[in-house]
Amino acid sequence: MSAPTPNPVPISEMIDQSIKLISNPTVQTFDTYENRGTMRDALIYVGLGALVSGALSFSGGLGGIVGGAISTLASFFVFVYVVHAFGKSQGGTGTLDQVAYTFSLFWMPLSILSALAILILTITIVGILLIPALLLAILAANAYFGYVGVQSSMNLPKGSQAIITLVVAVIATAITYGIIDTII
Repeated sequence: MSAPTPNPVPISEMIDQSIKLISNPTVQTFDTYENRGTMRDALIYVGLGALVSGALSFSGGLGGIVGGAISTLASFFVFVYVVHAFGKSQGGTGTLDQVAYTFSLFWMPLSILSALAILILTITIVGILLIPALLLAILAANAYFGYVGVQSSMNLPKGSQAIITLVVAVIATAITYGIIDTII
């Protein structure tokens, strides 16, 4: 007999957890939430965020929104899968659900924040000049949250194992995103 499927985590609860995690990004905060959701919850949350981000970009119409959502979901899945699989090879002990769920708590809000900021900045000439700096800041935030998240969800200590795990995941995700973007 298989284990019962846990109830889905309400989106409002995930938003609250995201706020708490982003405002206090420590291993302990990630640990607090790592067992509260599943890959399914993470994909739903990231998928909703991808649709919102796509709608904010107004590019490509409905096809752009759907294509953006597909590439975001696929990239997220590849990223967390590689973090989990490669993290295991580095001695990590976390589960795929733990990695996916905790990473979704920062991935989704940062993707929406990025799309919203780019939308606002593209309205002004000065803002257009700030977009590269904004994208670098969001990339840095993702890297920091990812580093702390790997320490927590994969139980890898600070240092090279966590960094190598993230670098491999970023490379795999970039390749996946490039392939999907070319197809779509």
